[in-house]
This record gives sequence, structure tokens and C-alpha cells, in this order.
Amino acid sequence: MTNDSAGRIVDALRSWIASAAPGARLPSNRALMAAHGASPVTVQKAMRQLDALGLVESRPGVGTFVRTTRPSRSADFGWQAAAMVAPRPRTSGLSSTQRVSVPDAIQLHSGYPAKDLLPERLVRSALVRASRTEAAVTRSPTAGSPELQSWFASQIAAAAPVDVSPPAGRDALIIAGSQSGLSSIFRALVGTGQPLLIESPTYWGAVLAAEQCGVILVPVPSGADGPDPAEVDRAFATSGARAFYAQPTFANPTGAQWSRDTSEAVLDIVRRRRAFLIEDDWAHDLGIDSRPEPLVAHDHDGHVIYLRSLTKSVSPALRVAAVIARGPARDRILADRAAESMYVSGVLQAAALDVVTHPGWARHLRGMRQQLRSRRDHLLDALRLHAPDLRVEQVPRGGLNLWVRLPDGTDAHQFVRDCETRGLAVAPGTEWFPAEPSGPFIRLNFSAENPERFPDAGRILGEVTRATG
Repeated sequence: MTNDSAGRIVDALRSWIASAAPGARLPSNRALMAAHGASPVTVQKAMRQLDALGLVESRPGVGTFVRTTRPSRSADFGWQAAAMVAPRPRTSGLSSTQRVSVPDAIQLHSGYPAKDLLPERLVRSALVRASRTEAAVTRSPTAGSPELQSWFASQIAAAAPVDVSPPAGRDALIIAGSQSGLSSIFRALVGTGQPLLIESPTYWGAVLAAEQCGVILVPVPSGADGPDPAEVDRAFATSGARAFYAQPTFANPTGAQWSRDTSEAVLDIVRRRRAFLIEDDWAHDLGIDSRPEPLVAHDHDGHVIYLRSLTKSVSPALRVAAVIARGPARDRILADRAAESMYVSGVLQAAALDVVTHPGWARHLRGMRQQLRSRRDHLLDALRLHAPDLRVEQVPRGGLNLWVRLPDGTDAHQFVRDCETRGLAVAPGTEWFPAEPSGPFIRLNFSAENPERFPDAGRILGEVTRATG
């Protein structure tokens, strides 16, 4: 039987339902099959269509009935305003990068790479294999799978100079995504009401996590080569902060990578101030024209708290990351994670380890970097051709994003809304500033789906720029 057969059954039953009383029982599937000469599959398809239309409701083991119309009643949530005694956070609601856009829109607002850039076959195979192991039915250690801990630690050891003792496997704590790690680090090492130095602009999720923990943010301007070390030292001195959150490699949103001089100078300041550097290495696997050089590889005494996620390079479905910390700081972070989520799914950990130790992983990363370079340059060409008034002040050497400055005086939020009405989703730059923005910006994800639509995106950006100018 075809879909047309199911459609005829749906049409006949809609006429019957129109005259039936709410709660009336529909003819049985067997009766419908006999009346319409239909197969069981066709009758079931018709029932699903009626259910999707909201006309019927099925009761397993009893039958299918005309849906009862429930009285319309508006809910009153006004009481909640008095019950929520915690102050309303400055950063409320979802980020623009998390919102769902119009289905046919060109989507350059997301914070994740397109599906075709990910190792889909490796991930699917790894999940199948992991489901067949003991990890599928046993509890994982709170600190994580020892094998996965050792893998994360070995990545740092490979980059460490001979005169630095690298972290051991036990120093790596496996967590469910880097966002949860940020919250634990801020709670365990900074604390409510205490200051934290933070680059500006920086990852909006770090701003949100700090705010939710009650941490006071102290912005430090950061440019193409990172922050000015003198400004970092001054901020430590004036604020009394004992920690600095930063993304030295392919920063989100700018794509900047700290110079070696900046890295060495900031590490020296952190050591002298007896403070922590919270190094968020979110784009470790996303180098294009440069390779990551984690600062934690040069840290001997536990000043660097290192955070690395596999979400962007393996799969958003595998929320697996690691915090590397040593000394009492490690124990505090572990205690916070245990209180927050107990442990990370062993199946996800086993699958993640399977992917990153597979012989095809290195080959995948090489291909991904080539694709990122191609998409980055393709989007840059589209902007130069169709939207020359928009400025990309620094071509990112890695990561997923272009940080685009709008003409002075542009309302970034209105600019984003105007793009959306034309079928283009982009993210306003205001979300990446822990204080007042230094100018009007938008962020574009060059790793998005359908790069063949980048020229159309450039044309829309040019049209909106000219309309607002």
C-alpha cells in the first residue's frame, strides 16, 4: 500500500471524528484493514498522521480514541518572582549561538563545526564497541577512566621541555564538557565574591559560569598577540585576584594566539604573584596555520589549571573533557565535580578514548584542518567581495570563527536582526565582552554547514551594512 492509501484512511476517519463525541473509540485496526483493503503498516501510518494532527490519542492495550478537548486555562507564574530569592543574573537566557534559527537560514552563528567535518564513522563505531564493554553497566571512577586520564596527560608530556616534570595521569580529571569544568574551577579556586582576571573579549560561557558562581570579573584587554603582560600584572596588583582565565591558543571569538614572549611573561607574573592561570585550550585540535603550544607544558609547580575538551573535534554528542591540575587544587576541583555530577558516563569515556587512539584519528585531524582553512578563506573572500566595509582585523590561525568589526556607530543587535530577516543567522559580539564592548562586532562561524552559501552570506552582510550606513 502507498501513502495515498494511508491518506484515504485519514480522510475517512477525519469525517467520522468530526461527528463523533470526544472520547469515542475508533474502529479497530483489523476493522479498518477490512474496510479499506489496507495493510497493517498502512493503517498504523494513518493512525500516526491522525495523532500528529492532534485528533486522536492511543491508549496501549485499550484502543485509539477521539482526543478529548481540554479546557484552555492560562497558567499563572507570577508567584515565582517572589520565590526566586537569588538575584537575576546579568547574563540571562540562551546565548545567540545556542538559539535555533529559521530552518532555511544560512547559519553562521553556531559554536560548533558542521557534521561533515567530524569523524562520524569513528564515533559511531566507537560507541558500538563501548556499548559491548563493562563500561555499559558499571560505575566509572569519580576522577575518570585511568586510560583516558593517561591519554590527556600524555598529550601534555609530549610538549613538555626536558627540565619540566609533566603532569601524571592522576592529575587529569575527566569531566562532562568544559563548561562544567569552568564552574568547578571557579567555585573551587576563586570563590563567591572574589576577583578573577579575564581576557576581553573572551568566551561567553566563561563569563556566564563566573557570574553563576558569584565571581567578580576583572577584564584585561587582549589583542592579536594576547594581553599586555604589564596590564596583567597591574590587574593582579590592583584587584587582589589570584587567578587569570585565558585562552592562549585560538581564542574564542577572535582566533588570536599568544606570542611566545607573551606566554613566558604571563607565566612569570603568575608564578611571582603565586596565582593560577586557568588555561582553556578549547581549540587544541583546530589549528590551521599554527599548532597549539599549551602553557601547562611549561608549568612545574601547579600554577596552570588546564582545560581541554573533545566536543568540537570528536562530536558534540560526546561531552568529554579534562581538567589537569596538581596539588591541593586538583583535590578541590575533584571534590566539586563529585558533588556536582558524581562521574562521567563510562560509555562516553570509552568511546572518546577509542576515537582518539584509533589509527584514523590523525588522518581525520589533517583533513579537518584542510577543510577549516578552505572554509575560512572562502568566507573571507566573500566578505572582501560583497561586504568590504566589514573588517576582519586578524585572520585567525586556528579555531572556528571570524571576529568581524562593524562600522562605528552600528547597533550590533539591530544588525543581527536585519541579517536574520534576510535569512542569515550571525552572533552579536556583545556576548563576548565581560564589560562594555570596545566596539560593534559580530562573530561568524566559518566551519558552518553549506560553505557554498558563503557568497550569499557575504551579499546579505553587504546589503545590511549599506542599509544601516
